[in-house]
Order: sequence, then C-alpha cells, then structure tokens
Amino acid sequence: MKSAYELAMERLNKTQPTVKLTDEQKKEFAELDSKYAAKIAEREIFLKGELQKAAEKGDYEEYQKIEEQLVRDRKALQADLEEKKEKLRNAAGK
Repeated sequence: MKSAYELAMERLNKTQPTVKLTDEQKKEFAELDSKYAAKIAEREIFLKGELQKAAEKGDYEEYQKIEEQLVRDRKALQADLEEKKEKLRNAAGK
C-alpha cells in the first residue's frame, strides 16, 4: 500500500514530469545564482551606506524610504532571477 506522499508525488509527476538537467544547464543555473547574488549584494552595500548617512543626519523619513527601496530592489532582482531560471527550465523541458 502506498503512502499519501507517494500518491501525491505520482500525481505531480503526471502533471509536471521531472526535467533532467544537463551539466551545461546546471552550470547556467549556478552562474545565474552567482550573478544575481552579486547584484543583490552590490545593491545592499550601496543602500546600507545610504541608510547610514540618513541615520547620521537623523532623517528617519529618508531612512524608511531607503529601507523600502532595499526591499523592493531585492524582490525585483529575485523575481528577475526566477524568471530567467524558469526560461532555462522550459528550454530544458523541450
């Protein structure tokens, strides 16, 4: 008798079969991850410097705006990364 997990995995594989990636595709995914990690880090370093400047001036409105921008930028870069990964996955599935 199969467990609920095994049954669920069978159903999932019927609707979305597992895609086997080549070494080249795995390398492309790793390069994307590395590239976007660097972009995110670069943006965080810049904006954290701006946060420090705003805090030193005592401008808490500006501080809050910069924090919100940091969150938006991080989400946008993550979304862009996931979009590119999805394109790679779709290309691999063909």
